[in-house]
Amino acid sequence: MITKQMKIGTGFGAHSTADDALAGTDLTGTTALVTGGYSGLGLVTTRALARAGAHVVVPARRPATAEQALHDIPRTEVYALDLAELESVRAFSERFLETGRPLDILINGAGLMACPELRVGAGWEAHFAINHLGHFALTHHLRPAFAPAGARVVSVASSGHFLSDIRWDDIHFHTGYDRWLAYAQSKTANALFALHLDTLGADSGLHAFAVHPGSILTPLQRHIPREEWLVQGWVTPDGKPADGFKSPEQGAATAVWAATSPLLDSHGGAYCQDCDIAAPAATDDMLIGGVKPWATDPEAASRLWELSSRLTGMNAFR
Repeated sequence: MITKQMKIGTGFGAHSTADDALAGTDLTGTTALVTGGYSGLGLVTTRALARAGAHVVVPARRPATAEQALHDIPRTEVYALDLAELESVRAFSERFLETGRPLDILINGAGLMACPELRVGAGWEAHFAINHLGHFALTHHLRPAFAPAGARVVSVASSGHFLSDIRWDDIHFHTGYDRWLAYAQSKTANALFALHLDTLGADSGLHAFAVHPGSILTPLQRHIPREEWLVQGWVTPDGKPADGFKSPEQGAATAVWAATSPLLDSHGGAYCQDCDIAAPAATDDMLIGGVKPWATDPEAASRLWELSSRLTGMNAFR
């Protein structure tokens, strides 16, 4: 059963923070894993989950940097992981599985935005490889650890998906690279991944969701020149975030809400925004958001899953 993209009235909204979304939630005894959990929205996410009692594992391409960022957050630990390298994903996952701990929450939040053309792995375009394929492989490797009583996987997508469906004929941009379309395709892939993962995992108690955190200025924009921020309308002439932009604390809210809220128990696979299920996009305004039909298409989700399985060699959910 595919969840209908329709708001359910949660009492939260665009101004809710991660702590608001977790108010009254006791995560003592649970384990969460947050990729990208030591910078930007990921760091706020890690802090909020730990404050609610969770033990939070943070995989990091730069472990020393992660250790420094997390030094004052209790119940956190850092492992080395490079999502661009499938061998690194495997090695990290084996190390985690050796702990024998069940995994209650997986938030796939690490990623790239609009970077210069970069090839990784088997010549894959970097946005698709890191934002999607690395997380696809990670989720498969970690399947044995998912808590039998029910686990949740949250994919951090974006309204950037507005700009592109999956480019089935040229996923890796061999015929000409566009940094924004590359980012957009990867965000559509994040949404479709959650949709099909929920379809395959629901019978075993696993649920998956995609979330749009909102527009936030974080280190994710590190590849974009500051002068372009003004041209894009992200900042005012004096450098302040434009109207409609969220704080990092507000931006992290939807991910932790989707990872924990019982209101989503019967809405697996949904694309969420502002701590609620997102409605279909009525405009092309990414600040308003919503979700485009190509990001909630079950046939496309199945097709992408099969393609990703072939590319990574992973098929643990069959």
